[in-house]
Amino acid sequence: MHKKLFIPGPTEVRQDILDAQTEKMIGHRSKAFTELYTGIIKKLQELLATNNFITVLTASGTAFMEGAIRNCVNKDVLCCVNGAFSDRWFKIAQKCDRNPEVITLDWGKAIKPEMVEAKLQEKKYEAVTLVQNETSTGVRNPIEEIAEVLKKYPDVLFLVDTVSSLMGDKIEIGKLGIDVCFASSQKAFALPPGLAVCVVSDKALEKAKTVKGRGLYCDFVGLKDYFDKKGQTPSTPAISLMYAMDKQLEKIKAEGMEKRYERHVAMAKYVQDWGKKYFSMFSEPGYESITVSCMNNTRGVSIADLNSELGKRGFAISNGYGKLKEKAFRIAHMGDLTVDEIKELIDNINEILGI
Repeated sequence: MHKKLFIPGPTEVRQDILDAQTEKMIGHRSKAFTELYTGIIKKLQELLATNNFITVLTASGTAFMEGAIRNCVNKDVLCCVNGAFSDRWFKIAQKCDRNPEVITLDWGKAIKPEMVEAKLQEKKYEAVTLVQNETSTGVRNPIEEIAEVLKKYPDVLFLVDTVSSLMGDKIEIGKLGIDVCFASSQKAFALPPGLAVCVVSDKALEKAKTVKGRGLYCDFVGLKDYFDKKGQTPSTPAISLMYAMDKQLEKIKAEGMEKRYERHVAMAKYVQDWGKKYFSMFSEPGYESITVSCMNNTRGVSIADLNSELGKRGFAISNGYGKLKEKAFRIAHMGDLTVDEIKELIDNINEILGI
């Protein structure tokens, strides 16, 4: 039995998108692939309302976490840490021999604009890293307010992880002045894992030209140069996944970005209203994610047993991440899921728990 996925990734993928991967194979240096890939880039630019350079690589979002650091930072970077994935970005900066400093908060708390401003007033940083949607805690950091702070410091690049929010939450890249923004295919894109999307501003590209040791695979300058000349990626892409992405972008376009966002808001509200009634939210009040909800296990139930019972009924949710295992649980409401599917899941949880 297939378990319908209400986990924060991989998310549920519709059958027609899975089927799109079975298209006949083509050469990655062929005209046919150039048409496929350049078409994908144009659709992404249209859907995300940006003319910034966009690249899609065969990788996880973590590749662009590292790529953003290696391309945009020579030395000093401020990392905003309030969960597992923002901490990963900090560790990547350390591994890349940069000089990261941190704003560190307890899991579940949100990064506030005044915290960022206080650090920027103390020292000159080349960039700030922010995980807009902390998948581990269900926290949505207030990117709109933080972006206003960054606009006061035009020499500081704004690097944003939107891995679990892009194509679900509203991310106005141009309006917010985001310099590097990236996401993974297996989250709100509702695609199989394996592709990562990155949007890079002209300012970030210019900075990258001055940075040594950018690496090869995620070298922004090299990627743009190759695309401008050939309309392709320098390394071999996962062509089957590209077919799936192309079809999915058409479906997203047909739905409309605003309607897609409104659907995500409605799903989030349903889950979080339920979570507040029967449990409590792990995320700080007012900073709940649009794409994944994290609830405290206030009833002391076995999340593993609950998931096992749900599995028998064809559903899957997620235990707490890392140190939150069994102390919390997560329900994702992203991608192509609907409010009716969310209601069906919640009804089954209520029945199993007798609430």
